Amino acid sequence: MGNWVVNHCFSALFLVVWLGLNVCLFAYAFLTFEKADKYYYTRELLGTALAVARASALCLNYNSMLILVPVCRNLLSFLRGTCSFCSRTLRKPLDQNLTFHKLVAYTICILTAIHIIAHLFNFERYSRSRQAADVSLASTLSSLPHDGQDGDSWLNPIQSPNTTVLSASFGSVAGLTGALGTVALVLMVTSSVEWIRRHDFELFWYTHHLFVIYVLCLALHGLGGIVRGQTEKSMNESHPHKCAQAFEKWGDRDSNCRHPQFEAHSPESWKWILAPVILYIFERILRFYRSRQKVVITKVVLHPSKVLELQMKKRGFHMAAGQYIFVNCPSVSLLEWHPFTLTSAPEEESFSIHIRAAGDWTENVIRAFAEQQAPLPRVEVDGPFGTVSEDVFQYEVAVLVGAGIGVTPFASVLKSIWYKFQREDHNLKTKKIYFYWICRETGAFAWFKDLLTSLEQEMEELGEVGFLNYRLFLTGWDSNIVGHAALNFDKATDIVTGLKHKTSFGRPMWDNEFSSMAAAHPKSAVGVFLCGPPALAKSLRRCCHRHSSLDPRKVQFYFNKETF
Repeated sequence: MGNWVVNHCFSALFLVVWLGLNVCLFAYAFLTFEKADKYYYTRELLGTALAVARASALCLNYNSMLILVPVCRNLLSFLRGTCSFCSRTLRKPLDQNLTFHKLVAYTICILTAIHIIAHLFNFERYSRSRQAADVSLASTLSSLPHDGQDGDSWLNPIQSPNTTVLSASFGSVAGLTGALGTVALVLMVTSSVEWIRRHDFELFWYTHHLFVIYVLCLALHGLGGIVRGQTEKSMNESHPHKCAQAFEKWGDRDSNCRHPQFEAHSPESWKWILAPVILYIFERILRFYRSRQKVVITKVVLHPSKVLELQMKKRGFHMAAGQYIFVNCPSVSLLEWHPFTLTSAPEEESFSIHIRAAGDWTENVIRAFAEQQAPLPRVEVDGPFGTVSEDVFQYEVAVLVGAGIGVTPFASVLKSIWYKFQREDHNLKTKKIYFYWICRETGAFAWFKDLLTSLEQEMEELGEVGFLNYRLFLTGWDSNIVGHAALNFDKATDIVTGLKHKTSFGRPMWDNEFSSMAAAHPKSAVGVFLCGPPALAKSLRRCCHRHSSLDPRKVQFYFNKETF
């Protein structure tokens, strides 16, 4: 439990502050519209639904202000760089940017639903008050004209008893922008579910850019002026506490109460979203400028299992181990940009990525380069951007777990380690690395076989054989492969990979692995890094919690998951 608190305290504190501000804003707006004298007559028409609609609107503005910040990748990379001197826990919230982005998005959906339902009740009350035949305060307020003798005095936007709720709702700026913004929001959220992202990334990519429509509609929504309150001048002349009960005598010569005048609630949404929109526009301009810098492809390698390696050079490109870039191939798609972890080391002259066939876009890119026609297809690169894998060298002991192509960030880390050992870098804090690579097919191991072979040789020559402990796991196998491996078990190299370490069949027994590591490093901070599926992340997170000591001076496992 102690490890969990230390590892997540800042993330938890951040969420508590965010949630607390939501609650405070909702309560503030609700009490304002439920109690303020300015909205006395408005409440007479609408009841509590008025306060609910306005409270949810204020929270919508707040969360819409936050939704763009977690996807400003240059800003996050800058913050990660400036916080490099900070402790791991201080940088932890930066690694949860997409999780927070999704949380805010779901919150916006809930608040939008509350806002819409409250306004449906409001328009129903508007309609009933306008159609009422009795002489009541609500009926009198609904009958106030748009251009009365006392000025702009109307309160009920439904001016005719024959006007339906539907036409009144969608026949205004507020109604149209609200409906259009809601449709854009629904399309964005529904196309963001994991199944669609994995099987039709293009649909997710294009639909997600409807956020422009959502933001525009949000900024214009308040111009409709549907919610109105009594003006200060009118309140001074005819305060509702004094004149509400004498509504039948409003405007009479012998009465001190005149017809109340009302004004629209001033639009506020644009004030909330202006700063983050400007920040995001600046982010996009910067990314566009960087993406237009020429990229030279120096080498193309087609690996087994439909994996393409591109080695590239770009003027002014500087990276750190574990970072990622966005790649666009205009000949395949002008608008689509996809993230790929860099598989090269910062010490190398060129940078590289590995692209696995996992959809229409990746398959088309691989096909375009596999044809080896001159000239090669042009690519554009945006980045690099920081990730949690940059923190590997902040730990005394690091555990790297890659599933399939998820090995790519750790290829960069391992290459960087190879260069550090060659150059005798004495600033390397890491003393031990455990590397687990889990693949479904044998051909995948060929992607970085040369790297692992070089690391084996380098560690032997430097007398650091114990520095890197790597294990390869094959999950897609049959009896023929197992039998062949068993017959050749006594050979110096593995029959599957050609490496000295033997390939294991099946999946790791994580509890056993963590128990061994805890026993070997009883007083160390162990960083566990994963680039893989959610199910594996859940298992590793549970093991980190289970095998961390209650004593903070003893072994502590810190879980980190790679996200884009």
